[in-house]
Amino acid sequence: MLLSNLEIHKALDEKRLVIDPEPLPRVKGLRDKYCPYDSHTVDLKLGNEIKIPKLEAATIDFSAPGSIANLIAQNSEQQILEENRPYTLNPSKFLLAQTLETITLPIIKGSMPLAARIEGKSSRARCGLLVHFTAPTVHPGWSGPLTLEIINLGQAKLNLHLGMPIAQLIVEQVYGEIASNPSQFQNQITPEGRA
Repeated sequence: MLLSNLEIHKALDEKRLVIDPEPLPRVKGLRDKYCPYDSHTVDLKLGNEIKIPKLEAATIDFSAPGSIANLIAQNSEQQILEENRPYTLNPSKFLLAQTLETITLPIIKGSMPLAARIEGKSSRARCGLLVHFTAPTVHPGWSGPLTLEIINLGQAKLNLHLGMPIAQLIVEQVYGEIASNPSQFQNQITPEGRA
């Protein structure tokens, strides 16, 4: 079952969901131009670190031993976004980024766990910006910023600004007790997934 915006607020208050920094305001006031909460989603912002694949990147072999995060790090260049200095994403180009916010979905004994999905924003998609491919799931027990797999599928160059609303989080109730099975990317601090 999807959580409504008010249920998301309740989950935040009860610490069953932690978004740090918390998106504010929770409700749009008369003087607010923007509210990050829609009927059942909350907007997430673009963080400051991006990873751009090297033009001469090696072939990545998924059957090779070792961490995919290390392979990505070896075959990409880091760039740090700064306030008022956007990164221009050209058509057909790909990069990894992460959310400004850290998302935590703690598993609390005696409480129904939460999971989430990250989705793109329609206003960005209409310009050709895809922010995740096939990896929208945020599992119970997760803690860390979310990696964004970003590609420009449009014809125009797109400016990506630090802190711009880039994606939306959909929060769901998970029914039944779960056994924790941490991801290889648990507690990641970089877009490629290094902890």
